[in-house]
Amino acid sequence: MTLRTLESLGDVAGKRVFVRCDFNVPLSGGTITDDGRIRAALPTLTALLEAGAQVITSSHLGRPNGEPNPEFSLKPVADRLAELLGTDVAFATDTVGSSAEETVSALENGQIAVLENLRFNAGETSKNDAERREFASQIARFADLMVSDGFGVVHRKQASVYELAELLPSAAGTLVAHEVNVLSALLEAPVRPYTVVLGGSKVSDKLGVIDSLLPRVDKLLIGGGMAYTFLAAQNAKIGKSLVEVDQIETAQRYIADAEQKGVELLLPIDSEMAASFAPDAAHEVAPSTGLEDTVFGAEGLGLDIGPETAKIFAEAIASSKTVFWNGPMGVFEFEAFAAGTQAVAKALTEADGLTVVGGGDSAAAARQLGFADDEFGHVSTGGGASLEFLEGKKLPGLEVLGWQM
Repeated sequence: MTLRTLESLGDVAGKRVFVRCDFNVPLSGGTITDDGRIRAALPTLTALLEAGAQVITSSHLGRPNGEPNPEFSLKPVADRLAELLGTDVAFATDTVGSSAEETVSALENGQIAVLENLRFNAGETSKNDAERREFASQIARFADLMVSDGFGVVHRKQASVYELAELLPSAAGTLVAHEVNVLSALLEAPVRPYTVVLGGSKVSDKLGVIDSLLPRVDKLLIGGGMAYTFLAAQNAKIGKSLVEVDQIETAQRYIADAEQKGVELLLPIDSEMAASFAPDAAHEVAPSTGLEDTVFGAEGLGLDIGPETAKIFAEAIASSKTVFWNGPMGVFEFEAFAAGTQAVAKALTEADGLTVVGGGDSAAAARQLGFADDEFGHVSTGGGASLEFLEGKKLPGLEVLGWQM
């Protein structure tokens, strides 16, 4: 079976189409600070509107724990969506109640409405299949067709992602279809040389993706906090740098596996060591063979890859035809420790080939550091979903649309 796409739904003119998007955007005082996920939904929504559908869309936002909470309202999303679409966007103050019924009933062909946060209803994320199905049935009353376009949640069996797609004729939106195509290329037939860059804080968060990709890649670059567990596995003295002691043996196994498979495993040869975890902390570059040989001694902690490592990583990326990056190289939120992540992101924008940013913190870091999404080959909208896809896991939200790995 292959993934069902919009074309499989046929003529949608005059039909009510529920589009499950991922509008889980960051908010500060009710203001959206990054509208990337809203922009990512525009191709699907625009295509349906131009085809004459009555579009109903909704999403989760934050963790309201099954109860209405103004802090997590989708009203700012609806307002921003109206600006981006250049058209009126109706907003329902509930998901399946009287406001939703009135809002949907008033829709005409080519018009769109946003229903309130799906997670204001406990049935959306319930562990009970019957409760999820009941909530999905209430949503299904409003629509003739369902389009799944929130890639960030396809790894979750939730009412609006899984059960709703069973109850209505359903298909993947253009965002989800594109995500599947790009990520499949990383697994099935990547153009070589193929390099994977992994960062972030914990090795334990990346076990599945390393297991899946290590046999497939030519180079594996490890940065971020997780690099110190690998350095500790080589008996380096790392001061108070982040380390997962219970993963040291795992890191040793990966180092041995990479050598056995002929994969070039690159670890930091230097680090930006700091006196403390603070944006204004005193810091000093030290080689990986002497991370404690700074003025901070054994009290120092690594908060970024060093400049020599950044150069080596950038060169490795530049020589590649396929690159997947997931996880920052350091504490990019602090300007003093953002250089490593900046170097990796810049190298991806200049690489000659397919470059994929694996969503989550990587995408947030790239945007915060001034890079636009279109400077990369693809920026995934789903951090956890992207990793689980690359791990080869079964994703309920894709399987219900006909997808098989």
